[in-house]
Amino acid sequence: MLAHLTDTLIALITNMYVTLGLAGIVVAMALESCCIPLPSEIVMPLAGVMFVEGKLLAGVNFWPGLLLLALAGAIGCLIGSIAAYGIGYAGGRPLMLKYGRYVLISQHDADMADRFFQKWGSATAFFSRLLPIVRTYISLPAGITKMPLIKFCIYTFLGSFLWCFLLAYVGTVVGNNLAALTPIFRSFEVVIIIALVILLALYIWRHLRNDRKARAEQAAATQQQQISQQNQWAQQQQWGQQQWGQSQQQFPQAQPMPPQQQWGQPQQAAPWGESQRPPQQDWVQVQSPQQPPWPSQGGNTNGSGR
Repeated sequence: MLAHLTDTLIALITNMYVTLGLAGIVVAMALESCCIPLPSEIVMPLAGVMFVEGKLLAGVNFWPGLLLLALAGAIGCLIGSIAAYGIGYAGGRPLMLKYGRYVLISQHDADMADRFFQKWGSATAFFSRLLPIVRTYISLPAGITKMPLIKFCIYTFLGSFLWCFLLAYVGTVVGNNLAALTPIFRSFEVVIIIALVILLALYIWRHLRNDRKARAEQAAATQQQQISQQNQWAQQQQWGQQQWGQSQQQFPQAQPMPPQQQWGQPQQAAPWGESQRPPQQDWVQVQSPQQPPWPSQGGNTNGSGR
């Protein structure tokens, strides 16, 4: 079954090259660089084989044709890498990893690319294009860390051009010696198919196992972080309550003051039969000396009239 899937993939890529030409290489390499595991180790050598067979770029000389193959592959890598860079820049990495498992996008491989980028910095965008697996996911951490886009594009294009040129050249070597290699391939056809099936099965098994392990570790780390935050919040609340209790002991609550009469409010009338006493004044009033009463009109103080 796996051998049938491999043959189907090769037939699909071949038909795309025949139909689209160099644009087919651009599309295939863009998919590979956009975190979809379409191996460039198959895409570019197959283009080299078809080139020397005359099925691709017919009539073009060897070295110009090889440069065109590498250029098309590098452009495709740049397009796919910019898309992955934008996903990381916009914070869409969790969403992609959530649904990317159905197209073999691995949490383990993405985490490995993150560690690789954190260790080597911006130069990773260049030489990681020469490394399998890492080159597929390295654009995500570049976008997450907000690496300058122009520098990212330059490093990505240069590294991808070298990688695509090397793989295309290997394909041309195989294509030029295909007549001599065909009898060998046919003699060991069953062995080669079994070996390819075993390697593909091991790759998928390793991919799924590491992905499950990485996702479990990520979930455990997230849960531990949430528990730590909750404990920290509880400690802060407890510390705040202790501080409040100490402040209450140091500064007891004062007795409530009786309500004072505000300006403009009418005074309450005294009960019937009780005279209202004037408010006492705080300052000592200076009493003036008593004066004799005013003489009444028409009266004589000595008791005699005038």
